[in-house]
Amino acid sequence: MAALDQSFGREDVANAERRSRIRQVFAAVAPRYDLMNDLMSFGIHRLWKRTLARRCADVSGVTVDLAGGTGDVARLLLRPDRQVSVCDPSPEMMQAGKVGAGRTASIEWITGEAEALPFADRSVDLLTISFGIRNVTQLAAALAEIYRVLKPGGRFVCLEFSRPQWWLAPFYDFYSWLVIPRLGAAVARQPIAYQYLVESIRRFPDQRAFADLISAAGFTKVQWENLSFGIACLHRGEKAAA
Repeated sequence: MAALDQSFGREDVANAERRSRIRQVFAAVAPRYDLMNDLMSFGIHRLWKRTLARRCADVSGVTVDLAGGTGDVARLLLRPDRQVSVCDPSPEMMQAGKVGAGRTASIEWITGEAEALPFADRSVDLLTISFGIRNVTQLAAALAEIYRVLKPGGRFVCLEFSRPQWWLAPFYDFYSWLVIPRLGAAVARQPIAYQYLVESIRRFPDQRAFADLISAAGFTKVQWENLSFGIACLHRGEKAAA
């Protein structure tokens, strides 16, 4: 039993260290995060996020963009029939998103982590997350929390980097490992932070494996849609109606 307790203790310490590292990364990159996304993806990330917004067009009500950062996705989701909130663990990222008159008048900004969402059970109609799920410290716990806060019939939509098709993979790997950290050094002056972001993409499960995790969390109607030949992937699932 003592050995087991020590094992859990080591896991808790590792998660705490990773959580601290992730927060430091996003605090460091916050001022130029949107600019770097445009440069790294040649602006294509905006097309991916618009695709996410279109796939949610038939859902209204309480909407949470988890790990919403600067609020770029939340602004795409704004509609008269939705109450949109950004929930993110990084105050620096959200503060960067609040800059600019009139940009955030209809968005609520909430500090919170995916593993312990600050929302009541069955209170959310639509929960989205873009390029943030791979940064949680406990993926199964985060999916369980997302399931908990969704209403019966509520939808989970996740946009994340994934595995490109085989013919594209060598070029994508070259660009990821050699170009992105250099962009991070030149533009954001944070090469180590962008090295971490590249590593986090490589550690994340591929399309099928992540879909299996979503199903294991209890979601139904689980499906995925590759974007840009699998560089990014749009995952969807629903909480079964009561």
